[in-house]
Amino acid sequence: MRKRAQEAGCTTAYLAMIGGQDELVFDGDSIVVDRDGEVIARAPQFAEGCVLLDLELPAADPGSVPEGVVDDGLRVDHVTLSADPLPRYEPELAGGEAERLGDDEEIYTALVVGLRAYVAKNGFRSVLIGLSGGIDSALVAAIACDAVGAQNVYGVAMPSRYSSEHSIDDAAELARRTGLNFRTAPIAPMFDAYMGSLSLTGLAEENLQSRLRGTMLMAISNQEGHIVLAPGNKSELACGYSTLYGDSVGAYGPIKDVYKTSIFRLAKWRNRAAEERGQTPPIPENSITKPPSAELRPGQVDTDSLPDYDILDRILELYVDRDQGRAEIVAAGYDDALVTRILRLVDTAEYKRRQYPPGTKISAKGFGKDRRLPITNRWRERV
Repeated sequence: MRKRAQEAGCTTAYLAMIGGQDELVFDGDSIVVDRDGEVIARAPQFAEGCVLLDLELPAADPGSVPEGVVDDGLRVDHVTLSADPLPRYEPELAGGEAERLGDDEEIYTALVVGLRAYVAKNGFRSVLIGLSGGIDSALVAAIACDAVGAQNVYGVAMPSRYSSEHSIDDAAELARRTGLNFRTAPIAPMFDAYMGSLSLTGLAEENLQSRLRGTMLMAISNQEGHIVLAPGNKSELACGYSTLYGDSVGAYGPIKDVYKTSIFRLAKWRNRAAEERGQTPPIPENSITKPPSAELRPGQVDTDSLPDYDILDRILELYVDRDQGRAEIVAAGYDDALVTRILRLVDTAEYKRRQYPPGTKISAKGFGKDRRLPITNRWRERV
């Protein structure tokens, strides 16, 4: 904008809409730049309103053309749109510049606006979330409460024989802190019935639990009319660390473009923001500090199947967001075998991502329209 204003030699205004459409979020942040390239007014991000600015414009000189502008003989005629004054519109910001949001606040607000727009514009009034007591579902619940109001958020804890007591307690504590509607529906009776018929073991037994929870959520949604939110994050989607028709069920994935390390950071920011406003932090501290776990078998933690998230996310960002290949990532200092394994996980999980619901895009390259790769793909990077 600064460059364009200087090239044209005139005050230039950039107006941007606010809201969301499917994956996209529009953040507003309209600005006015003078002919010297200085920002003289800036509207807030993610907030509708009116910014009032008085401009002192120099008298037009038909004989002069600003440097760098081609004189094609164009002239602007004065047009009267209305002889009557417009109704008064109280400005929310009288000149000056609105304060820019910090990185975490900007991302969190985008997630709230994106979810709110998707729910409202598709005719829903309430959302449904499976609450595990973990950080992903806790952050999704906090975003949902900020987006549509806690009274319109419904949470369901669906414990199994492998669910820890602290996870059940953390889910209930989240509901208490946020004020969302909460119920508990154990999956043990359904699980035992399936196991009696199928005698499943290993991964099939683990995934059955997740799919029973997905079935329960969709049944409640069908009965009560809530839209189901999927709690998967970008790290899990990248590596295929999810269960089809289980924890991936839903109509919208609010955090599908947020890496796991950012999930922790956003949760801490949201709690800090609440404390600064004198409010109760919405996310229980235990949900943030305990090791992430799907709790589908005794003693399970995410690092049994995935590398440490700090390392994993850095490699994923290079491969997914920046389109770097194996050799470039290894040259950046990462273990060759680990990089090869992670890239293999990403490549083979494309079929799962295709079946995941849409979700708010907050990065330069999200899964979906930004990264269109075939499912049936034999090509692999080789040493």
